[in-house]
Amino acid sequence: MFTTLLRNASNISKTYIKRNLSSAVAANNKQLDPQHEAMLKDQCFLVDESDNIIGQASKKDCHLVQEDGHIPLHRAFSMFLFNNHGDLLLQKRSSEKLTYPDCYTNTCCSHPLANFPGEDEGDVGIKKAAQRRLNHELGIAIETIPIEKMHYITRVHYKDQGNGKYGEHEIDYILFMQQDVKLKPNPQEVSEISFVPRKEFDDFVPTLTGQWTPWFALILKHRLKFWWDNLDKLQEITDHKKILKFKNE
Repeated sequence: MFTTLLRNASNISKTYIKRNLSSAVAANNKQLDPQHEAMLKDQCFLVDESDNIIGQASKKDCHLVQEDGHIPLHRAFSMFLFNNHGDLLLQKRSSEKLTYPDCYTNTCCSHPLANFPGEDEGDVGIKKAAQRRLNHELGIAIETIPIEKMHYITRVHYKDQGNGKYGEHEIDYILFMQQDVKLKPNPQEVSEISFVPRKEFDDFVPTLTGQWTPWFALILKHRLKFWWDNLDKLQEITDHKKILKFKNE
């Protein structure tokens, strides 16, 4: 089901509107659909710890946990989309996702890919990738999310072993954008959406029925509320020189 959190509701337990997804999707989530299988062949950018591109590998290979615990370091992004009231759009990943199914996370998380022209072009390439994935996952028309309105805040280096077979090891570009948009979520990617006001976030968390993705949990722990509180002055908190290292403890 999709969930939308309404602004300025006085009772958190009464602020949800729920819509059912296709039952066909739910019935077929025991194995990856052909589109997801094809996407696992997409080529991600391998990087060193300074975020220099050093090669390419399939999306599947980039997330495989090797016997020694190694996961290839690759480039990614996390988009945080806010409406014009400052409410943050969160999503719950579908049951069909290979990594972290049924986990709650920020608006959109994915990778720039070598098979899409221009996505190797630093932060500009990252923004192009974000445009593409916002359209694919949430049905947002590309012309309504120009890259000029996307703010690249900083980069985060983190690693998570996942379920022991598939995990994450990424240098994650943090993107913020404030824009009212029309949504048509793709049920193969997203099972719930929530617009959450800043002042209601702490009350919203206990209502969730799943876990956070590890990258969102780390960003929430270390920086999100500070960035959110400075949504109207993002240029002042931007840092493109450092790569922040967040660790699970």
